[in-house]
Amino acid sequence: MDIFKTGAGRNLLDLAIIAAGFLVLLPVLGINRTTDFIIFCVFVLGFNLLYGFMGRLSFGHMLYLGTGAYAVTLFSEHVSQNPLLAIMAGIAAGALIGVIIGPIIVRTTGACFALINLAFDQVGYFLVLVAFSKYTGGEDGMSVYFSKMGVIDFGQKPIMFGFALLCLILTYYLLKKFTTSPYGILIKSIKENETRVKFLGYNTFIYKWITFIISTSVAAFAGALSILNYGYVTPSFIDPSRAVEVIFAALIGGSGSLYGAIIGGVIYMAISNYLASYISRWEMFLGIALLICVFRFRSGIWGFVAGKLKIREAA
Repeated sequence: MDIFKTGAGRNLLDLAIIAAGFLVLLPVLGINRTTDFIIFCVFVLGFNLLYGFMGRLSFGHMLYLGTGAYAVTLFSEHVSQNPLLAIMAGIAAGALIGVIIGPIIVRTTGACFALINLAFDQVGYFLVLVAFSKYTGGEDGMSVYFSKMGVIDFGQKPIMFGFALLCLILTYYLLKKFTTSPYGILIKSIKENETRVKFLGYNTFIYKWITFIISTSVAAFAGALSILNYGYVTPSFIDPSRAVEVIFAALIGGSGSLYGAIIGGVIYMAISNYLASYISRWEMFLGIALLICVFRFRSGIWGFVAGKLKIREAA
């Protein structure tokens, strides 16, 4: 149809494919696990913006996921149990931490960028586990309760599933608009050659900082959705040792591609949830899958498939 040949039509088709894909997974995985997959994909999308599009690898992205999770929990505990207000507070907390530490982090590149994120994550982990354990529940974590919004009760799994899917679709759409805009082209140019972008007169520091804030906000959004889904928070939401999860997902699916982020998120969650049930050393197979992607599928699974079929994501 002609409508799908336009940019808007292609975007609409993308959103329909994503929604249909998770609806197909629903009877296979079950509603609880499918919701987990969806929320993790939101997290991967936020990370992929920083790594895949701007070329900055973070070993500490769990800090921003955990920031959203703890912000929602504390907001619900001390301010309001309205779930939408709590989610907004979580996103705001993610943006705030990006504003505060962003000027330090984005001045670095390469291994320094990756490790300084990890260092901040270690600090955040210590704060919630030890320093502020009186408020965060320490190792035991905290339970959280949200009020109903009329007939909408996020404690009902079908409603939570529908809301999470809607959030994923909205996140994908906004990031698609962002990455295909002139601004998005600029951050891709920074990835390719930042020196040339500076030579053209652009203040790359500002662009990198804004992109970092968007990435931390999306990660915090995923953390907020996780708490809305689980109803409790523990230090595992900010544990630095879990940073490899989102990195593996982005690499397997294909960094620099929004479709790849979602596909990688689903594949990683499938491996970690199902393979672990049958094989105690399931991490070995994850490592093998990563090696195959690195040596055989350099652009990830989606990049390989799109290249063979000559598929382009909607612009």
